[in-house]
Amino acid sequence: MTEHGGRGVPVVCIDGPSGSGKGTLARRVAEALGYHLLDSGALYRLTALAATRRSVDLDDEAAVAEVAATMQPRFDPTADGWTCTWLDGDDVTREIRAETVGMDASLVAALPAVREALLALQRGFRQPPGLVADGRDMGSVVFPDAPLKIFLTASAEERARRRHKQLMDKGIGANLPALLKDIEARDEQDAQRAASPMVPAADAIVIDSTSLAIEEVTRQVVTRARDCLQAE
Repeated sequence: MTEHGGRGVPVVCIDGPSGSGKGTLARRVAEALGYHLLDSGALYRLTALAATRRSVDLDDEAAVAEVAATMQPRFDPTADGWTCTWLDGDDVTREIRAETVGMDASLVAALPAVREALLALQRGFRQPPGLVADGRDMGSVVFPDAPLKIFLTASAEERARRRHKQLMDKGIGANLPALLKDIEARDEQDAQRAASPMVPAADAIVIDSTSLAIEEVTRQVVTRARDCLQAE
């Protein structure tokens, strides 16, 4: 196992577009392996929210990067399998899941200075016994030496349906056609940005989960992860 931000600590990277199910998959894999969990997408949502709270223009790259470098995020697991997200001492778990925050997060994620500001923070999550990192460039940029890289995808329609169900289950109102439109817009933004565009790492395993249950995808990834550990 090579070193990159943590001596000999294994990392499983799970990248993919919005709504692909990578967050749920990452939580389940982390639980099965007993690993720490990094929701990198939440860091960009937190940056966008913190910038808005500080009345910072999202087009001001230097100012947004300063926000990213100085905010104080915290993630706490909950008994029901979700994650409680804190920003500067405030519980913003529901607030950062708003679709407007998601679109703003996609905008700030396109800023190279912001990505650089968050890089050290993300790599700092690499602690024993291991880490499952969920995002869009975990395998290609943040943890390029990770022994297992998964790129999880699904059709835009299926991702919108899943997102709608997830929000409704949390008691958050959502409109399915609007969600589909937002997902397609974010896909375009993420794929075309100059800084770390959302593409599978060269050595990533691509899994299309459109017609797969989360249990089957989890089984596949946990099996591959354990095989990687045994190989090491």
